[in-house]
Amino acid sequence: MKFVTFRTTEGLKVGVSTESGVVQVEEPIESILAGGSQMLQTVAAKVQQVLESGNCIPFKEEELILGPCVPNPGKIICVGLNYRKHAEESNMPIPQFPILFNKFNNCLAAHGEEIPLPLESEQVDYEAELAIVIGKTAKRVTREEALEFVFGYCAANDLSARDLQFRTNQWLLGKCCDGFAPLGPCLVTAEEVGNPNDLGIRTYVNDEIRQNSNTADMVFHCDELISYISHYVTLEPGDVILTGTPEGVIMGYPKDKQVWLKDGDVVTIEIDRLGRLTNLMRRG
Repeated sequence: MKFVTFRTTEGLKVGVSTESGVVQVEEPIESILAGGSQMLQTVAAKVQQVLESGNCIPFKEEELILGPCVPNPGKIICVGLNYRKHAEESNMPIPQFPILFNKFNNCLAAHGEEIPLPLESEQVDYEAELAIVIGKTAKRVTREEALEFVFGYCAANDLSARDLQFRTNQWLLGKCCDGFAPLGPCLVTAEEVGNPNDLGIRTYVNDEIRQNSNTADMVFHCDELISYISHYVTLEPGDVILTGTPEGVIMGYPKDKQVWLKDGDVVTIEIDRLGRLTNLMRRG
């Protein structure tokens, strides 16, 4: 199934995206994320009943104002330099262990939402990333069982202000500006995605392709990341792991060809089976 959140006068609501449109469900996204297979079966049955009854016309997704598909994660854990070619273009060694940092909920944004470019930065970069969304509490899990703890996956953009990121030896400031973690357009359940380590991943800026790779190029694959992180940090339903970005970021270009994101740029992250996440950059 494909879950979306959308804004209404009564707050954020949850829907399931179908070929007929988006069917609203009453269950909150937190309950769906933590409810396991039984909850998914219940939601699927309700959606099917709505579609068969003909008493409710599904929403057209393009008419909805979407929210982040995971609107309130307890943790947003990010992985740096996790694609071999990206490490090479950054002139950094292939990591021996996952490089972890974090973002906060102020970074969350939705598909279609405008992203404010920080006034204090002149070097904002895009980073297409596969996001893992946890569905069961995971503590010290093995690599072999790790994917059993995944609820689903979505596209993400790990926006990064490079001048702020490298102002000190801690990356936090350049990674945690408002709106710097768009998630969406939808959260796709794990069984529908299949193998997360073989997905095409691309970035377009104003329709020009900038990144074009596959998650197979990850240094540490999804199961490795979940297992590794869970040995130190207990993962809970709704937690999000951003798994790193492939080559093609602006920072990897020769300095005389680095054109940083500017007001009016439209950035689209596209991942096979997960859809297209598009945001407009705005200065000030």
